[in-house]
Amino acid sequence: MLSLSSYSQYKSFIIGVKGDTLNRVDNDGLKQGKWVMHAPPLRGEPGYDEEGIYKNGKKEGTWRKYSEMGDLLAIENYMWGFKNGTCSYYNLYGLEHEESWKAIDPKNPYDTIDVPDLHSDTVYQRIVKVEASTVRHGTWRYYNPQTGMITKTEDYILDQLVDPRKKFSLAIDSTSMAKVDTTSSKQKPKEVLEYEKKNSNKKKIKVRDGATGVP
Repeated sequence: MLSLSSYSQYKSFIIGVKGDTLNRVDNDGLKQGKWVMHAPPLRGEPGYDEEGIYKNGKKEGTWRKYSEMGDLLAIENYMWGFKNGTCSYYNLYGLEHEESWKAIDPKNPYDTIDVPDLHSDTVYQRIVKVEASTVRHGTWRYYNPQTGMITKTEDYILDQLVDPRKKFSLAIDSTSMAKVDTTSSKQKPKEVLEYEKKNSNKKKIKVRDGATGVP
């Protein structure tokens, strides 16, 4: 609850049924604090209610969405006004699917991410510039709402769907990123490549292999 002197900071607000101050708009026209909103049915889509926190005009933290009958439809998490972290979606029977998102700071579109090697325990760090405001990042899970069992999973790294059959990493320059397929064997050292090229036309090559004794 705000004191009377605090109300002057806001252009508009409402008082909730519990006496709390809701739907505040500050003198700069930005939404602040807790909001409760109703979206009416539109173009065949059902209406819904949602509640959460605004910070300087942008959604922040956990938001919940309900049907007009009061059934939970979604729990979404936001940062800088964009989806961030785990977002869960429900139907009348229960949890339907979970999404994993990564919000990008509009003031600093560069981000450091861990890129796992799917065929080893190695994890690489990459600094990337991300053009989108939010990207799919992490594991998405789909459920049978009636049994709670997982029916499908998908893994994403910065909006790129990971193919579990392939080994990959991200090739990065200062302005873009691209997936590099490394399903073939590891690249040979420069010295080995030069040696093979030099001796490619020779029938027999004597190589010191570290063995001892008389052959």
